Amino acid sequence: MNTFGRRFRVSLFGESHGELIGVVLDGVPAGLELCQDDFTQDIRRRKSGAKGTTPRIEADEPGIVSGLFEGHTTGAPLTVVFSNKNTHSSDYEIFAAMPRPGHADLTAALKWDDCQDPRGSGHFSGRLTLPIVAAGVVAKKILADATLLDETPCTQVHARLVELGGVPRGDLSTSLEVTEKALEVTEEALEVTKGGLEVTEEWQAAIDQAIREGDSLGAVIECTVPDIDPGYGEPFWDSVESQVAHAVFAIPGVRGIEFGDGFQAARMKGSEHNDPIGPDGRPLKNGAGGMNGGITNGAPISFRVAFKPTSSIRKAQQTFNFLTGEMDTLEVPGRHDVCFALRAPVVVEAMTAIVLADLIAIK
Repeated sequence: MNTFGRRFRVSLFGESHGELIGVVLDGVPAGLELCQDDFTQDIRRRKSGAKGTTPRIEADEPGIVSGLFEGHTTGAPLTVVFSNKNTHSSDYEIFAAMPRPGHADLTAALKWDDCQDPRGSGHFSGRLTLPIVAAGVVAKKILADATLLDETPCTQVHARLVELGGVPRGDLSTSLEVTEKALEVTEEALEVTKGGLEVTEEWQAAIDQAIREGDSLGAVIECTVPDIDPGYGEPFWDSVESQVAHAVFAIPGVRGIEFGDGFQAARMKGSEHNDPIGPDGRPLKNGAGGMNGGITNGAPISFRVAFKPTSSIRKAQQTFNFLTGEMDTLEVPGRHDVCFALRAPVVVEAMTAIVLADLIAIK
């Protein structure tokens, strides 16, 4: 359904070209200080307008319509809404007869007997990641109020692009050791720049080429939770990995996730992959990605997420025309990201923070 979490519950609603989209958060602690300005930075990181992103520009101003009184949460469900104003719904009319390859046009029609809202991809749209980011802002505040075993504040969550169009970021360390350098929180890691999203020269060249060709690009995002106590999570069904993967795979366009050494572990020996345990009981490196047996081990949670190329492309593709009963060629009209993962690091952060806020509430 459209709800995730057990104690900190997140419910999404709305469609891309409907009047509103939003999120209802249940389980938000009472007394949490919150205002509209708290959402500004993360919403800005998701905004479009940079080269390679959709030209659809919305105000994206959050409206907090319940669960807040005199600047603090009340303990009642918190509802945050956003208006949709800049819509070009006519661009999507053709997809009823000619569903887009890679999209949910056909599966939605089959599931809901053509009763779905097709405008702007409806409830399947990446537009719904905006209320996810809003939920992440609240989740991050909950994490900031939590304390670790040593009484220091709980960490924030940090994600950044590490590969775009098959081109890795040049300044990345290949070491998975837990070092101070690996845990640094910088403007670069937050992907926040005055002009919008930060890209390397090689990435910009790949974006420019995809634009010329009417095509799109995929990407990889790395996410790290530097400070997390051991003991969160459960074996099997409620392992930290399974919960993070569940949430992250709800982001439109995600095609894979790996923790720590990930798929590389299948090519290693046990002596290479195993993490030595230090005097404080914590791993000396992080091949496991911060978990053993589904439970946090005190090392940073570390994982990477693979995003597919945007499905809506100007380049001609084959699809079935249900009006003519024949195969046809489709060149997708409208306004679409060349690489929607450019705006996704903050979405991955939000999903991770949502999972951690729920785990903290359960423990």
